[in-house]
Amino acid sequence: MLQTRIIARIDIKNEFVIKGIHLEGLRKVGKPLELSNKYYSEGVDEIMFMDAVASLYDRNSLFDIIKAASTTSFVPISVGGGIRTIDDAYRAFDSGADKVVVNTAAVKDISIVSKIANRFGSQAMVASIQAKQTNTGIWQAYVDNGREPTGLDVEDWSRKLISEGAGEIVLTSVDQEGTQKGFDLKLASQIISKAPIPITISGGCGQVSHIKDLIMTSNPSGIAIASCFHYNRFTADQIKSELYA
Repeated sequence: MLQTRIIARIDIKNEFVIKGIHLEGLRKVGKPLELSNKYYSEGVDEIMFMDAVASLYDRNSLFDIIKAASTTSFVPISVGGGIRTIDDAYRAFDSGADKVVVNTAAVKDISIVSKIANRFGSQAMVASIQAKQTNTGIWQAYVDNGREPTGLDVEDWSRKLISEGAGEIVLTSVDQEGTQKGFDLKLASQIISKAPIPITISGGCGQVSHIKDLIMTSNPSGIAIASCFHYNRFTADQIKSELYA
C-alpha cells in the first residue's frame, strides 16, 4: 500500500488565506507564504494553492505567491482557480507550480483538459470536482467555489475528465467541507474504486481518526487538509507518526 500524500490546502482571497464552512462564510486565517512555509517545515508532502474568487473576477492572482513559495518550500506545488487557457497554465508552471487544478473552465469547455495534458503531461493536469449530494442521493458537480450546480453527475463527470487526460482528481465534498466532522466516506469510496488515476480527497477533516477512517475505507492517493492545519490541531508529521510509525 502506497503511503497517502498529506497535502496542505491553502485557499486565498485578496492575498489572505481564508477558510469557511461549505465554502461559504469565509474568514481570514493568515498569510499564504507564512502558512505554506510553516506547513512545509511540519512535513506536508504537497501544497495546493487555490484562488477562491478567481471564477468571480475572471483571473488568477496567485502567480507571485507561487513564485515565492517555490523558492522556500521544496515539495510539489499545485495551483487552481482561474486556470482557463494554455497561457494561464504556462504562467503557473513558469512561476514554479508543478500542477494546475482546473474546475470551472473544464465544465465550460472540457477540451482545456486535453490541451493542458497534451502540452505539459497528464501528471500536471489535475481536475477539481466539487460535489454536493442531491435529495435523490446522487452527487452533482458544482463550480464557482461550490456556488453553482452544473447538472453533471460526479461519477460520469470523473470518467469524462479521465478520458480527456486528467492525471489526478481532487474531489471535494462541499457538504462536509469546513465542518471538521469527517470525510464523505461513501463519496470517496465510490469515485476511488472506479478511477484508474490518483484521487485526492478534500473536505471534512477534523481529527486524525477521520484520516484513518478514510484510508481504511478507500485508500486515496492524497488527502487535502485546511482547517486542522490553519487552527493548529495537528501537523503533517504528527499524522504520519500516528498512521505509519
